[in-house]
Amino acid sequence: MPKGYWVSAYRTISDPEKLAAYNMLAGPAVEAGGGRILARGSRVVAHDAGIAERTVLIEFDSFEQAVAAHESAAYQEALVALSDGVERDFRIVEGID
Repeated sequence: MPKGYWVSAYRTISDPEKLAAYNMLAGPAVEAGGGRILARGSRVVAHDAGIAERTVLIEFDSFEQAVAAHESAAYQEALVALSDGVERDFRIVEGID
């Protein structure tokens, strides 16, 4: 079964305090949903239309598990804390088996 991934590329971080509040809630929500953080940080080399800002990659055992974790009440609470504190491109993608 192909794995599922969250790929989050931040364009701007306008409110680091909101991002910190999000991180406090999102980490446990991701873990509870079966996610494993593979990459998280600000060391990025961007090409083409990319922006060299914080990028996060999280792996789940399946695409369905990744979608369910995003829809969970715990993660939705983290998104409320984040609100307009960042601008990011967030995607859930299915891996190759």
